[in-house]
Amino acid sequence: MRLLPPIWTELSARHANRADGLTAAHRARTARGEKHAVEDFLFSYYNTRPSLLRRWHPGPGVVLAPTNDGPAPHAAWRWYRTEPDGDVSLDVPAFLADRGDTVRFIHRLLTATAARPAFTGCFGLHEWAMAYRQDEHRHPLPLRLGQTGTDAVVERHQIRCTHFDAFRFFTPSAAPLNRLQPTRESQPDMEQPGCLHASMDCHKWSMKLGPGVPGALALDCFELAREVRTLDMQASPYDLSPYGLAPVRIETPDGKAAYVERQRALTHRAAELRGRLIEACSVLLRSVAGPVRHRVRQHSP
Repeated sequence: MRLLPPIWTELSARHANRADGLTAAHRARTARGEKHAVEDFLFSYYNTRPSLLRRWHPGPGVVLAPTNDGPAPHAAWRWYRTEPDGDVSLDVPAFLADRGDTVRFIHRLLTATAARPAFTGCFGLHEWAMAYRQDEHRHPLPLRLGQTGTDAVVERHQIRCTHFDAFRFFTPSAAPLNRLQPTRESQPDMEQPGCLHASMDCHKWSMKLGPGVPGALALDCFELAREVRTLDMQASPYDLSPYGLAPVRIETPDGKAAYVERQRALTHRAAELRGRLIEACSVLLRSVAGPVRHRVRQHSP
């Protein structure tokens, strides 16, 4: 597919505007030196840079025709190639030479995750396990039930966390209470699609795939991660009233029901994005598996 300048410049501008809207509050807080315990996670833990998030990638197989002033700006970006006529496209072999192992790992992990049934009975207790019997906590917010009440919630429930990157932050007292003991090595064998963190990680994988993922998919993953993170913290033991966020009281039957309803909706959306990420990996890997000829289509206004 060959995109003429009026098309790809419009797509790039729309993408940048959408990205700017999604990161505006974070950028404003950063300029003021303010922290946000809920939203900053996507930028600190995932090391998300707004400048990279607003960078539009067309994805593999898309050719950007030159303007009258020269090739598309992608010509100066890593893993892009410029033809003698000024056409610019992703250099998939070069990209895979550097990131092939990452692409194959992401493809294997996401495919395995998508094949499993979703478990929605965890009730977000991983955040509680991270605060269990601990004097200092990961977030500078009060516990809405206090330390004793928080510990009691953990002790009344069965903890079943499948996600290593949540489990590794459990307190030493909480880790043995988890029914499962996930490791980095067992991640492809244990990750399941109902996990909020697995859904949020769609953003991580899209960022790691970089130019191998079309810009719209990358922003869709980030947008979902913001919503997942909000529920993740609303169901946590922390008092989020300074941010105007009401708690999802998972220690009560009504709170559990509310949590599961929202969890299932987010899981459904994540499944669709996960499928698109799997396909993006497949396209990258297929492109170097053997010679495949495609007829180039030229898109114009």
